Amino acid sequence: MLKPLIFEDQYKRLGIENFSENNLEIFRGNKYRYDIKAVYIPAGFELSVDFNHFKVTKPSIFFLTNQHVKITKARGNATLLYYNRDFYCIQIHDKEVACDGLLFHNVFEIPFVELDDEENMTIQQLFQNIHYELELKDSSAEEMIRTYVKQIIIRATRNWKKQNLDNESLKIPNNEVDIFRDFSRHLEIHFREKHNVSEYADLLHMAPKTLTHKFKNLQLDSPNQLIINRILLEAKRLLVYTDKPVKEIAYDLGYEDPAYFNRLFTSKTGSTPSNFKKNYIAGKKYNI
Repeated sequence: MLKPLIFEDQYKRLGIENFSENNLEIFRGNKYRYDIKAVYIPAGFELSVDFNHFKVTKPSIFFLTNQHVKITKARGNATLLYYNRDFYCIQIHDKEVACDGLLFHNVFEIPFVELDDEENMTIQQLFQNIHYELELKDSSAEEMIRTYVKQIIIRATRNWKKQNLDNESLKIPNNEVDIFRDFSRHLEIHFREKHNVSEYADLLHMAPKTLTHKFKNLQLDSPNQLIINRILLEAKRLLVYTDKPVKEIAYDLGYEDPAYFNRLFTSKTGSTPSNFKKNYIAGKKYNI
């Protein structure tokens, strides 16, 4: 089993740590809350990411940023790789790895890729290589680790596309994937203050009708629905994981009229914000 190791240099930080059913306490609290995370999880685990539950039937990597994660069942050993944006920023390096909007921040909340036997061996070796470099503590270790992180992300991005694009799950042809990615990226950055399709169409340099038609032709939810979904997800996070009152949450999400936000939340979820918070029962024992 890999022992916990960490690299820290001024503002940069990266660490690797194993966990199993015997030490899930490493996920308690906010220790990794604001790190970028690649979590290797073998078959047999069950976990919730925000409000979606996943049963892991094949070795998988989950790619997480600020989601709330709960491990509900663990079998075998998993590995957490975490790093901050100063070590490797997915936005700055997006031209190299093309993962933002797919592995991270995609509007369908599919934060993982499954690994076949060959890919599983390769990914495990890359994790081992990172561990070795952290132990070595050589002057070149930082750059070597960064290349391994990049390889994990690139390989996972290719697998995400194979598993989720142009198939029965999401019928997005490869020549349209950049529009989908760009919309997802802009939505993640701006959902608190931009609530209208026209604002995102401007960012994408196209007419609102064109953007709406593109998503319709791809048989996706409308841009307007995806904007609302992202706002509601953040509202649920703030309701469940913070003590903020509903009025403050409405302001945080860009609604000057809390009553309007209340009506929107209720019409889309079938529950008032207050009742949603009260009725949410899922255990919170192991969160990251």
